[in-house]
Amino acid sequence: MTCASCVRRVEQALEKKEGVAEASVNFAAEKTSVVYDPAVMNPDELIGAIRDAGYDADVRETSFGVTGMTCASCVGRVERALKKVPGVLEANVNLANEKATVRYLAGEVDHRDLEMAIEGAGYGLVRGEEFSAEDSHESEYKKLKSDFRLAAALTALILAGSLPMMLGFEPLILMMWLNFVLLGLATPVQFWAGRRFYRGAWGALRHGQANMNTLVVMGTSAAYLYSAVVTLAPGLFAAGRADVYFDTSALIVTLILLGRLLEARAKGRTNEAIKTLAGLQAKTARVEREGDELDVPLEDVRVGDVVVVRPGEKVPVDGRVVSGESTVDEAMITGESIPITKSEGDEVIGATVNKTGSFRFRATRVGGETALAQIMRMVEQAQGSKPPSSVSPTG
Repeated sequence: MTCASCVRRVEQALEKKEGVAEASVNFAAEKTSVVYDPAVMNPDELIGAIRDAGYDADVRETSFGVTGMTCASCVGRVERALKKVPGVLEANVNLANEKATVRYLAGEVDHRDLEMAIEGAGYGLVRGEEFSAEDSHESEYKKLKSDFRLAAALTALILAGSLPMMLGFEPLILMMWLNFVLLGLATPVQFWAGRRFYRGAWGALRHGQANMNTLVVMGTSAAYLYSAVVTLAPGLFAAGRADVYFDTSALIVTLILLGRLLEARAKGRTNEAIKTLAGLQAKTARVEREGDELDVPLEDVRVGDVVVVRPGEKVPVDGRVVSGESTVDEAMITGESIPITKSEGDEVIGATVNKTGSFRFRATRVGGETALAQIMRMVEQAQGSKPPSSVSPTG
């Protein structure tokens, strides 16, 4: 905006929209205040109205790691918490790589507001460069594997020790001592191998919420605590009713840990696929500048730069050949094993491999606009996409 006329034009564009009761533009602060009915109008439509009038809104995007999520219900809870922050236009949470991406209006949202929303929903936050999905998944997988092995070994012993009860062989003295042994075996399964469930349930409870961890804790704790009371104070129960269920609580913990372990392995494989795609990119490019050929980092290549590719080198970015001729292996994009001949006017794709000759091409797409970057983005989006549903997850 450059004058009072611009201010009025923006106000009129907004006030024409159905559901807008009032629009006020502050020229000095370059801000707009709008009173509208959220049932009729949403912020994206307001931004569209401003752009239609020939102006723009300062919309930014940020991403950060979120810890403690275990299911689709957690994803929905985090997204709802972020969308409640005034100024947030869109929030998407990817359970697979534990990352939240938020679009917001600059000046209206502070990063601390987003952090407080996440923490207020009962989840953890990994800030800035501290976040590494790969390291996070690897660490979680190792912990789950260790806990599962412990739980599986002890649960196998518990099930073996429970056979006399299952077969109806229950001499009183034998069962009293056997119950103490089962209690000793079940306790580390419940409170060590299953500690992640208690942490998750407590985090949700502190914020007046419940999640899948809450259900696991309630179910297994009821079986474990009842069995512990039976073992330590059998006189409280009528004869023939002092049964223990250590096998039930331990088996539930073990099976859910197995599910978490398989999920963590699947996440790791998907992230490994993205990492492999990223590894296909060239690290540097040979660019012609002021008559010289310079090797520059891939990030420094700009649209319009003339790039030189020699035999055996990777094509650094997408572009169109301006001189020279060669064959290029495009199997990583097309799956075609036979190299394709490229000459003047033909398009080349970043990360493909030049085979025989040398050529020069003009860069047309760089950075996040290259074909490889778009493929990586689609894989990540598919990884975190959720099917449409008319019923919101609650547990």
